[in-house]
Amino acid sequence: MKKIMVAFLLVILPALAFGARQEVYVFNWTDYIDPDVIKQFEKETGIRVRYSTYDSNEALFAKLKIVKKDGYDVVFPSTYFVERMRKLNMLKPMDKTKLTNLKHINPALLNKPYDPDNTYSIPYMWGSSAIGINVRSVKEKDITSWNDLWNPRYKGKVLLMDDVREVFAMTLRSLGYSGNDRDEAHIRKAYEKLLKLKPSVKVFNSDSPRQPFLNNEVVIGQIWGGEVYQANQENPDIRLVYPKEGAVFWADSMAIPASVRNIDAAYRFIDFLCRPDVAKKNCEFIGYATANLTAQNSLDVRTRSHKAVYPDAEVLKRGEFQADVGEAMLVYEKYWELLKTQ
Repeated sequence: MKKIMVAFLLVILPALAFGARQEVYVFNWTDYIDPDVIKQFEKETGIRVRYSTYDSNEALFAKLKIVKKDGYDVVFPSTYFVERMRKLNMLKPMDKTKLTNLKHINPALLNKPYDPDNTYSIPYMWGSSAIGINVRSVKEKDITSWNDLWNPRYKGKVLLMDDVREVFAMTLRSLGYSGNDRDEAHIRKAYEKLLKLKPSVKVFNSDSPRQPFLNNEVVIGQIWGGEVYQANQENPDIRLVYPKEGAVFWADSMAIPASVRNIDAAYRFIDFLCRPDVAKKNCEFIGYATANLTAQNSLDVRTRSHKAVYPDAEVLKRGEFQADVGEAMLVYEKYWELLKTQ
């Protein structure tokens, strides 16, 4: 009987311990964290990471709208979606006393209009979308404006991101308007201008926009700076040009959904990502600009001086951060659908 009991305990106790193991449910953009960082977090904390990905803010928003309880613990919305979701009570306020590494976040990226005092979000990565070119086919000195994408010489060789706000912000800027414009007449003008560009567009891609450049499918297009940085690892001929009308800037932040299932694990995961050594590892893997100033200062010179990732002050001054456009988003989506189906 004693032997049977010992055998029973040897089987059951590990299973109970395994079943009691904490988990954190993370919903993030594709290729937006170093896989080794997840392994490191699990090893250091004993918390298992349940990791899922999405390819657009719209996909994230739609998923969070239908999950009312026991949902994701940490998500990574962009600026204007943080603003939208906090207004709809879809996010938990942050208890900053549980974030010991918050002091490392760049103050220049905090307390922005989309989330005053960072009540609901903590910056993770930031960057811009500007004009990507392959200098084997496009002369860098010839590209100065968003309007250059409409040059007929690039017909069939243009990339646009598969992102309604990015594409319309670029076009609105080319027309002299704000990329956050809410005026339907202006949005329609942008749509009409995009219709003229569409025959030149080879592909819409926001999942991995560097790939069409690397595959030589396109020679010019709208692209995120971090994608150019990553593309440079394989092909240094792919470069980023900041248009005179100004680039479109964004920040992706860490947030806790209202439907959180393990809030303690959520704080531990966010604080872990705010740790400088971890933030540096993620930055080097992803290629986008880290919001962690301590980590940024520890990067090698080539990375922290790469203009596609860390633009100079003048470029930042000319550009514009994305903001929530409220009900006008329905107008954007209407014209986006028309554009994609034409």
